[in-house]
Amino acid sequence: MGFERVGADEVGIFLNYTATIVNGTDSTLSVRYGGISVDGRAASPFWIVPLDKKLSKKERKSKPDAVEFEKIHCITSGFLSRDNFFSGNASSQVFTIAPGSALTVSSVIRDPRNYHSVLCSVEGCYPTGTMRYYLNVRNQDYVFVWPGRSAVYCGK
Repeated sequence: MGFERVGADEVGIFLNYTATIVNGTDSTLSVRYGGISVDGRAASPFWIVPLDKKLSKKERKSKPDAVEFEKIHCITSGFLSRDNFFSGNASSQVFTIAPGSALTVSSVIRDPRNYHSVLCSVEGCYPTGTMRYYLNVRNQDYVFVWPGRSAVYCGK
C-alpha cells in the first residue's frame, strides 16, 4: 500500500496498492478487481489514461476521476506495476495467471474522506485510518487490511 499527494495545487492524496499473485496450481487462475475502502468509505479506481494520450482541460473537468499515468509518481517511480492495472475504465477486466507463474496487479484511488487524512510527526507523514482492499482470485475473495502507518510514501 502506498500514497502520494494528488498534486501541488490540489488537496487530497492518492492511495494505491500493488499485489502479486502466485499460481502454484495446475490450472489457469483468473484475477478480478474486488474493491477498496478507507475507514469504511468505498472508493472506485481512477480511470487511468494511457501513456500515449493527454487529457485536454475540457476532458479533465468532465472526467474528474481520470488521471494520466505520468501524473502518478508511484507509477513512474516503479513502486506500482504499470503492466496489469485495474482502472475505472476497465474495472471488470480479468487478468489470467498461467500455472506455475505469477502476476502483479495494481490500482489507484483518491482518498474518499472529506477530512484531513494525513498525519505528520517527527517519524514522517502517513495516512490515518484503515484501508481495506480485496481481490477476487478464482472466485474467492482475498481481503487485505492496512493501517495507515504501514503505507509507504511513494510520491515526490
